[in-house]
Parts: sequence; structure tokens; C-alpha cells
Amino acid sequence: MVGIAAGVSHSLALKSDGTVVGWGSNDRGQTAIPAGLSNVTAISAGDYYGLALKSDGTVVAWGNASVPAGLSGIVAISAGGDFSLALKSDGTVVAWGYDFGGDTDVPAGLSGIHVVAAGADSASS
Repeated sequence: MVGIAAGVSHSLALKSDGTVVGWGSNDRGQTAIPAGLSNVTAISAGDYYGLALKSDGTVVAWGNASVPAGLSGIVAISAGGDFSLALKSDGTVVAWGYDFGGDTDVPAGLSGIHVVAAGADSASS
């Protein structure tokens, strides 16, 4: 194994051959790894979904998530509760998913970023 990620009720592992394995609850498709997914360099698990970064800079999502059309040039990913972050090769950040009061509102002009990390969400009960 070269990577592991844990979601709410599921786990993902990145194998040394660039494939992904999932286990745990699959009530929203979070362990249903897309057929043929390969050349993966990083994984991240959200509440009920998974993300994979492929060696060509594209991102694949499954479970309770999708990826914005045309997303490419990605060098890092992070799955939050119900939103995701991607770091582009130019140091800018892309955010998408459910916006709990600003989770996907990337500040204008934000650049020069080297690492991204998403949290659960900013919803209040």
C-alpha cells in the first residue's frame, strides 16, 4: 500500500500498482471504485465519497460526489465532508461540492498555494 484514506463509514487504499481498493459501508456508492480506475497517485475520502488523482492530473470521484467538467492540471486533492479541494499546478485552488456557508468560496486572488486540506464542513446544528 502507498496510501490510505478514511471517510465516515468507509476506507480506501491506494496500491503500489496505482489501483484503489475500498471497503466498509457502500450505501451511497463510496466503496464502488470505478471500473478500470488506474494510474492513481493519490486518494482522499469524504463523508460518503472518494476522490482519486491520476498521474495525468485529472480527478475521478465516486459515491456521493462528482468532478467539475474540464478539471485538469491537478497536483493534490482533499475530500472534505461534502465538498472537495484540488490544487492546480499553477498554485491556485479549485473547490466544489455542497457549500456550507463558504466551504467552496475560494478567496479571489488566492495563489502560490502548495498544500490543500479540507475539513468536515462549517454547518451549524
